[in-house]
Amino acid sequence: MRRILDDVYSPDDIKVLSYEEMDRLAFEIRDFIIKTVADTGGHLASNLGVVELTLALHYHLNSPQDKIIWDVGHQSYIHKIITGRKNEFKTIRQYEGLSGYPKRSESVHDIIETGHSSTSIGSALGLALARDHEQRKDRVYAVIGDGSLTAGMAFEALNHAGHLGRDMTVILNDNNMSISPNVGALSHYLSNIRIDPRLHKLKEDIEFIISRIPRIGSVMSRTIERVKDGLKYTVLTGILFEEMGFTYIGPLNGHNIEELLNNFKKADMIKGPVLIHVNTIKGKGYQPAENQPSKYHGVSPFKIGNGERKKERALPSYSEVFGRAMIKIGQLDNDLIGITAAMPEGTGLNIFKEKFSDRFYDVGIAEQHAVTLATGLARGGKKPVVAIYSSFLQRAYDQIIHDTCIQNLPVVFAIDRSGIVGNDGETHQGTFDISFLRPIPNLTLMAPKDENELQHMLYTAVNLDSPAAIRYPRGDIYGVKIDQDLNKLEVGKAEVVKEGKDILIIAIGSRVYPSLEAARQLAEQGIEAEVINARFIKPLDKDLLVAKIKKFKKVVTVEEQVLNGGFGTAVLELINKEQLEGISLKRLGLPDSFIPHGSQEMMRSLYGIDTSGIVDTVLEFSATDMGVAVWPRKNA
Repeated sequence: MRRILDDVYSPDDIKVLSYEEMDRLAFEIRDFIIKTVADTGGHLASNLGVVELTLALHYHLNSPQDKIIWDVGHQSYIHKIITGRKNEFKTIRQYEGLSGYPKRSESVHDIIETGHSSTSIGSALGLALARDHEQRKDRVYAVIGDGSLTAGMAFEALNHAGHLGRDMTVILNDNNMSISPNVGALSHYLSNIRIDPRLHKLKEDIEFIISRIPRIGSVMSRTIERVKDGLKYTVLTGILFEEMGFTYIGPLNGHNIEELLNNFKKADMIKGPVLIHVNTIKGKGYQPAENQPSKYHGVSPFKIGNGERKKERALPSYSEVFGRAMIKIGQLDNDLIGITAAMPEGTGLNIFKEKFSDRFYDVGIAEQHAVTLATGLARGGKKPVVAIYSSFLQRAYDQIIHDTCIQNLPVVFAIDRSGIVGNDGETHQGTFDISFLRPIPNLTLMAPKDENELQHMLYTAVNLDSPAAIRYPRGDIYGVKIDQDLNKLEVGKAEVVKEGKDILIIAIGSRVYPSLEAARQLAEQGIEAEVINARFIKPLDKDLLVAKIKKFKKVVTVEEQVLNGGFGTAVLELINKEQLEGISLKRLGLPDSFIPHGSQEMMRSLYGIDTSGIVDTVLEFSATDMGVAVWPRKNA
C-alpha cells in the first residue's frame, strides 16, 4: 500500500486530505522520523509530540505567506518534511546536510532561525507589527513549549503583545517538559489547568453568562464588573493569560487534528492576541521515548527495537565527571550549592541532586535568574556553582558583570559544552566564552586539559573568595587516572607538559592532548616542540610564559574558540605589554564566522585545530618567520 507521505512535497499536498488520511499521515511521519533519527541521531521525543499539531498548522495556514515561528526549533522536523525537504531528511544534522533547526537558507517556510528558547513570541510580535505597517493580512502563529515559557523574555513579549493588542496567535505546546521535567509556579499552574477537565464545561457556561450580563447604570455597572471579575478568577482557566491581554482557548488535545483546526478557525475570528493551550505527549508513538522523554530528547543513533544506543560509550562524559566532582566536594563542604537552568541531566548535576537535593536548584529556562540567584547565595555565605552550557551562558552576560563580578562575589561558573559541540550547529557552538569573559575584572578563567584537572580546578574555584569560571568541552573524557584527593591549584600557574628546543606550543583546555600528540609526530620529523598547558586563561602565568617566549621566539597558541579576543590574543597582548622583541606568534583557533553543524572531529579537522592541523602549522611555521593560517583547511 502506497504511503500518503510519498505524495507530500509541500503544505498544499496535505490540504486535500480528510481527517482520517491526516491521522494516517501522522502515523507515517512518526515512523519515518523514528527510522531516520535511529540512524542519524537527533531530537526525537520533542518531534514525536508535535506531529498532529504541525500538520494542523500547515493545513490551516498558507505558509510562507502566513508565518509559523518555532520556539527553539528542535521540534521542526515535521515542518521540514512537509515543506519540501523530505528527501534530504536523512542528512539531518550531518555536515552540509539539513540543520536540526529552522534555517532560512533551506526554505522560504523557515521564517526565523532559532536554536535557543523563548524567542518566538517576541519574533512573532515583530512580524505582526511589520505586517500591520505594510497593511497586509497574513496571519502570524508562534509555537512555544511550556518549558520555554519559564524564561523571562517570553513574559516580556507576552506583556508587550497584550498591551499592543495586535492580531497574532501563540500556541502553547504543553507537554510538562522542556528537556527535563519543568519546575516552578508556572508549571504548577499549567498542571492544574491540564488535569481538571471538569473546568472546561463550567468555563463555557460562565463565559456565556458573563457575556449576557448587560451594562446598566454606573453603580450597577461597577458592581456587575466586580461580579464578572470574581467569576473569572474563581473558575476560568487561563486567567493569567487573559489578564495579560490574550484571549485564552484551551486546553486542547494536541493529537486531535479536527479539534485543533476548529479552534484555529475560532482564533482567527478574534481581534487581538490569542493564546491556544495545547496538551501533547512528548515522545508520542514510540514507547521508550514516551516512558523517558528526557533521555530521548536528543539521541545518538539507536536500535529501534529496544531504544538502546547502537554504539555504547566506553567512557563517561566531562559532564558526568563534573557531577561526580560536585558530590566529592559537597561531602567535604556543606556550603556547596548546585544551580542549573533546566539542564540537570545535561550538565551532570542530576547526580548531585540525588545526593544533596536540599542543596540543588533548577530555576527553569532562566539563565539570568540562575546567575543572580547564585549571587544572593554567595552574599549569604554559600558557595554556589552555576552549571550552564557555553552558548546559553551568553544569555546571562549582564548578570555575570553587574551582579557577580562588580561585587566580586564567589560564584563559580561551570561552563559545559565549550568549544565545538558538533551537530547542533551555529546556535549551540560554545566558541565565544573566552572572548566575552576574559575582559571582565575580578574573574578567574581556567580550562582543564583532562577530567582529573577538571575536578582540581572545580575544587580550586569553589575555594576562591572571588568569581571563577571553568570551561570544558562536550564529549567523552580521556580516561586518565582520577586522583582520590582534591588539590587546590596555584592560581595563574601553567605547567610544562613536554620539553623541547625548537618551537613553543602553548595550548589551553581540550587542545593540550592534541598538541602533545602533534609534538610526538613532529619529533619523528626532527622538530622538538615544547608544550605548555596554560591551565589559566586569566590570569596568565606571566613569569613562565615570558621566559619561554623569550627563549623560543617562535610560538604557536592553540585553542578551541574564536581567535578574536581569545586565548591566543591574551598571549599576544602579553608579548606587547612586556615589549618582547623578535617574536613570531601563530595563533590557531576558530575564524571570525559561525561554525556550521557537523561532527566535532570533522569541524576540528576542517579548521586545523586537531593534531594534524597543529603538525601542518608547525611545519609551515618552522620554515618561515611568520605564517598565515588558512580556514577552512584546503585538504579537509
